[in-house]
Amino acid sequence: MSLFNGSKRWLTTTLILLMLLLGSSLTLAVDRLVNHTGESNLSINKVRLRVNPIMLAIERNYHQLNTPEIQENIRSMAREQGIQLSLAGLDGTIRLSSNPSSEGQHIHLASALHYDLNHAAYAKDGEDLLDIAFPVIPADEGKQIGNAIFTIPKSMVTVQPSSTLPLLAVGTSLIIALILGTLLISMHRNLHKRLLSPVNLLQHHAESILKGQYDQSIQYQHADEIGELYAMFDLMRTEIKFLSEQRIQQEQAQKELITNISHDIKTPITTVKAYIEAIIEGICTDEKTLMEYMRIMQTHTDKTAQLVEDLLIHALQELGQISVEPREVYSGPVFEAMLESFGHAVKIKGLTYETPDSVPNVLVRMDTTRIEQVLSNLISNALKNTRPGDVIRVLTELDADQFIVKIADTGQGIQPQDMPFVFERYFRGQASPVYSHVQDGTGLGLSICKNIVEAHGGRISFSSKEGQGTLFQFSLPIC
Repeated sequence: MSLFNGSKRWLTTTLILLMLLLGSSLTLAVDRLVNHTGESNLSINKVRLRVNPIMLAIERNYHQLNTPEIQENIRSMAREQGIQLSLAGLDGTIRLSSNPSSEGQHIHLASALHYDLNHAAYAKDGEDLLDIAFPVIPADEGKQIGNAIFTIPKSMVTVQPSSTLPLLAVGTSLIIALILGTLLISMHRNLHKRLLSPVNLLQHHAESILKGQYDQSIQYQHADEIGELYAMFDLMRTEIKFLSEQRIQQEQAQKELITNISHDIKTPITTVKAYIEAIIEGICTDEKTLMEYMRIMQTHTDKTAQLVEDLLIHALQELGQISVEPREVYSGPVFEAMLESFGHAVKIKGLTYETPDSVPNVLVRMDTTRIEQVLSNLISNALKNTRPGDVIRVLTELDADQFIVKIADTGQGIQPQDMPFVFERYFRGQASPVYSHVQDGTGLGLSICKNIVEAHGGRISFSSKEGQGTLFQFSLPIC
């Protein structure tokens, strides 16, 4: 059960118990209030039980009330009930009374008649006797012919308050209070166990992560909100651990990159310096030898320039600031010029270089310098994976709204285990002994190509089969 649902049930139960406790308290309060007002303890039913025989005798013998025997019989019944009787006519004349001396007197009916027991008690406030009136309606008359006024002691009609209801209310209140206490203790323990302790433990794990300790797994046994928080926290720990390891690997790769580039730059510079010293010392005795030296120096200078350019692009890529400034150009003349410029470098390696007879001439938005850099990297990559006699083929075509360039070679291909990492920075695939020179380079070229093509809104991909060659292709949107 989740903490939210559990707390909701606890709250609902507590509110219900509090309402019951409030109801019990109100019951006790009302009962005390009623008991302190004497009126509500008077019972009209007790009055009726005492006066009904007398009322029946009066109504049956109303026309013979002048007979002494009947009068004495009615007085006797009143005495037996412990009450006093005064029978008054509608004009207020007393016709029959427990006190014969008052017969024939007149009373003020408006103030003497009290049909309601509470009014009677109010009229006799502070006294022990009540005057309650009942209308006299003989069966043969069918109408009221007088009023029977009974004077009754309050003690005869007072109902003693029942002690059952207060005891029940008190018992209910005690039980509810006990349940509430138990519930609150349980809530406190559950809150400490399911919330406070896990949060404290989570704080300990957070401190460990801040100290760089990422290996300690974070686990929680309950499937609730805290469990979800623990799962997310452990996922964050795993992600931080991965990023930390990746950062360490990247730093190591960057160190290796600097070392490799330093070595790669040092070699051609040393070679160029040696040839320059040879020329200065006059070793070159003819123009042919001098031109050969110049071509060698140019090759090594180009290699150095390419390494510096890759390093610059890598630095800009790290900062997210690779400068790509696309402009609308026609693809035909631009790509024909680019492909022609790479022909010499391919042929000098003893490979066959095939280019399209004609390039589709459409309007595309591209940074000519950057796209030329992409072609240069892809062709250089093909040169590293081929031997003399292999073929490097460049194809161009249109597909829907895309201008597509394909660079294929018949070289060694890419090993299956290297394919997922081809476009990763610093990655240099494992080469066979025949192609050991493949690992020369920085491992930045294809990553830079991917970044440049995607900055143009295009895509780059490849397909390869080990021992049969590789095909790289990239697309540029047509305007």
